[in-house]
Amino acid sequence: MFHPNSSFLYLIAAVVIVFVLAQSSFFLIRSYRRAKAVGMDMGQVRKTIISAAIFTIAPAISILLGIVTLSKFLGLPLPWIRLSVIGAITYELPAATSTAQALGISLSDMITDPKVYSAIAWVMTLGIMPSIILVPILLKKIQGGLISMKNKDKKWGELFITAMFLGMISAFLGMVFSDVREGLAGFIPIFVLLCSAVLMGICGFLVKVCKIKWLENYALPISMLGAMAFAVFITPLITG
Repeated sequence: MFHPNSSFLYLIAAVVIVFVLAQSSFFLIRSYRRAKAVGMDMGQVRKTIISAAIFTIAPAISILLGIVTLSKFLGLPLPWIRLSVIGAITYELPAATSTAQALGISLSDMITDPKVYSAIAWVMTLGIMPSIILVPILLKKIQGGLISMKNKDKKWGELFITAMFLGMISAFLGMVFSDVREGLAGFIPIFVLLCSAVLMGICGFLVKVCKIKWLENYALPISMLGAMAFAVFITPLITG
């Protein structure tokens, strides 16, 4: 009988995770040695490594929460593989939910039908394939265009990159506002979004006005972690 938490699926997940960790360690070590070989400031390199590691804490917590959410109906191995490699709960959860809804399946219980399980896995996989294929094909051309734009007008180039980033974020705003008709509980994502914005504004004030420059590298993790903590606090108050 099929089960989402079977030993075979755990074995596949373990192999994938080990490969990802090995690949990350390999390139980290090679990059560090290369920086040392070309005479880079190793103090700055180590500072960058530490900053990058701290920066990953907030996304890692959100990914962990995503794995816990998906594991309730997909088991642990598949979400563990998906979010360890892709790391985008904003894609994985809607993909799984929309597939289950199309099949008329409730996500309140563990999925034990192999056809439903495989359908969700296929949708998750095929839906992300365009980004895997298009990135190596178009990335060099896009980067060349951005560099050319920045060389011509640095200010306009920075504004364009910011606009692209905001456009990418805006694509997920539908998830934030999708439940506002359900009453006060539907506004929880909006409250969390506003909390994150306020925290980012405070960090920006401290960096720009109070000249606390070191905070600049940690503003995003602080706003994300603060918003998560706020969500944990406000959700029981509104829904309970």
